[in-house]
Amino acid sequence: MKSEDVLQIVTWLEQAEIPVWLDGGWGVDALVGQQTRSHSDLDLVVRLEDASHIEQTLAIHQFVIILNELPTRFVMKDANCRSVDFHTVQQDSSEQFIQVLQDGTPFHYPHNSLAGQGTIDGNAISCITPEAQMLCHTGYQPQAKDIHNVRLLQQYFSLPLPEEYVGVVTDW
Repeated sequence: MKSEDVLQIVTWLEQAEIPVWLDGGWGVDALVGQQTRSHSDLDLVVRLEDASHIEQTLAIHQFVIILNELPTRFVMKDANCRSVDFHTVQQDSSEQFIQVLQDGTPFHYPHNSLAGQGTIDGNAISCITPEAQMLCHTGYQPQAKDIHNVRLLQQYFSLPLPEEYVGVVTDW
């Protein structure tokens, strides 16, 4: 997916008054202010309550749901193979954001996790914070793209390496 695709999709959602926060590879690249690798999709954190509005908004632009794993996530794709992976969150009574994982376990985003700011092609864009990005890259066997993302987060934000990445992430 290209940067102009990301900006177009985010703009469509924002025009529909749907708040979104970049996550995953594009989220890391936005935080560091430049595209550092190719991306096969766009990961967005959204409110679960906005899921049907998102579906309606992107359907206008020929996106269809290709994977529905609500309440955890859903994926939409268009005929141009642009794929958006929506990670859905809900707020609890203390206004903390929670994602219900596939096994029913709640993932609690740390306080202010959705307060990150980044840029894509000079355009300001909301992201999850570097600390939340680092946390979201844990709990599974990392792939090359994950190692790349964690290396950037460590380099740009001086964050400690998660246990899974010690000995795996090396200097550039």
